Amino acid sequence: MFAVPVLDVSPYLAPGAHAGNDPACARVAAELDRACREVGFLQITGHGVPVAATEGLADALDAFFGLPLEAKKPYRRPGENRGYSPPKSESLSRSLGIETAMNDFYESFTVGSERSWYPGLTLPEASYADNTWPDAAPDFRPAVEAYFAQVTALSRVLLRVFTDALGLPLGYFDSMTGHSIDALKMNNYALPEGEVAGEILGMGAHTDFGILTVLWADQVPGLQVLDSDGVWHDVQPAQGAFLVNLGDAMARWTNDRWMSTVHRVDPPVVDGTIVRRRSAAFFFDGDHDAVIEALPGCADTASPGYPPITVAENIAMKVAGLKGGALADPGLREAERVRAAR
Repeated sequence: MFAVPVLDVSPYLAPGAHAGNDPACARVAAELDRACREVGFLQITGHGVPVAATEGLADALDAFFGLPLEAKKPYRRPGENRGYSPPKSESLSRSLGIETAMNDFYESFTVGSERSWYPGLTLPEASYADNTWPDAAPDFRPAVEAYFAQVTALSRVLLRVFTDALGLPLGYFDSMTGHSIDALKMNNYALPEGEVAGEILGMGAHTDFGILTVLWADQVPGLQVLDSDGVWHDVQPAQGAFLVNLGDAMARWTNDRWMSTVHRVDPPVVDGTIVRRRSAAFFFDGDHDAVIEALPGCADTASPGYPPITVAENIAMKVAGLKGGALADPGLREAERVRAAR
């Protein structure tokens, strides 16, 4: 049976804790390695993010997405990974190189790392654009910034678990994540509540772009994960847990020892009726100039591996499909898995 493993990561919250000095951490790292090899998705508990932060985020989403469409449109940033995206303006399947007849039905708001956060560095605006904040929802910014800070810290804790799980030296990824492109994409599945009618797509099949994703979501059906046998499975977060999945950078770094799992969101349906669904995906993507190539111990002469690519180049290719309609490389391995899915 398909199941998303649940990991209690609390041992890693202790200052300086790692697999080399704490048996509890070693156990968590081994469990994470198994989850990343076999599933590519996991749930984490013991993460230390206060309930007040997630409740504040949920209230912020309600305040902004509850505005009339015409009040939200001024915050659009067409072609950029920032600001508001109306329903049916994006297509995540195209970021995987898969053509689709319709765009996705979610609406979203995205914020992320800015150049001003890293004084003294010359960083490309395309990767570190300034944020847009909606003054039409005055409580939105402080709640989102508070949550962003919490999951940023959590993602760095998880990177330590990843480092241990891969048997790499402490701090191995520090030189690749010092000015990481981080982004928080907040989603509202903008379908009228009521009876299901016709073929509709909440969010198309895709992989995430970077190192890892920390996902908060309503306990509402819709999220589906593609297993290694090409079968879609429903996934729903447990109360108080975050879903965590790997992105393309980690899959490429590990030469597919760990999987960047394909996932999608079908219209959230309960008893034949569409219900409201919200989610917020925090993407920990790594430095724009970090090179993604096989890590020590992951090169395999039996596998050709992936050609080297920078984090920014990989993200740019995917965003061009997501927002601009330009298909990503249709030969991506994950795209073949989606085409063969059942």
